Amino acid sequence: MIEIEDKIVSADLLRECFACDLGQCKGICCVEGNAGAPLEAEEVDTLEEEYPNYKPCMTPAGIEAVERQGFMVVDEDGDYTTPLVDDAQCAYAYEENGVTLCAIEKAWAEGRTTFRKPVSCHLYPIRLVRFSNGTVGLNYHRWSVCAPARECGRKLGIPVYKALKEPIVRRFGEGFYRALEAAEELLKNR
Repeated sequence: MIEIEDKIVSADLLRECFACDLGQCKGICCVEGNAGAPLEAEEVDTLEEEYPNYKPCMTPAGIEAVERQGFMVVDEDGDYTTPLVDDAQCAYAYEENGVTLCAIEKAWAEGRTTFRKPVSCHLYPIRLVRFSNGTVGLNYHRWSVCAPARECGRKLGIPVYKALKEPIVRRFGEGFYRALEAAEELLKNR
């Protein structure tokens, strides 16, 4: 573990390799799992406010799930998560050419909304942990469905944190990302 600012970072983010390979995994991370994607409290209001902008990109089943369950649900741990369709696929997911994608991100790419998608989705496979003292931990979540991403990352030589530069900067800022780069250099020189 490495301490950067007020965050605890798993060294695996610097050592392990990862690069999403949608051609291989087909976006299964938006379909599989035992709960929806984690949501920040402020994202719940944004999801509701922006709903008219991304709703046209959603599936009928996703729309029904959101309108029945709400823009978020509380999971068994008491955390906010995205609602699911039939306890499987994220309500905000849709399929295109055999690949599961995010309706919110599609609306963002089309300029319909300024909200890209939940930050936990953007950061994946980094999972955030909040400790009782307020410290945030950044952990590398290894999920079997992401085996193609680990293989692709190894072939390309891309550490997890470099593959996720954009969402890391979105959530924590440029300075934090530069600190990750410096920490990687220190680890290499040990």
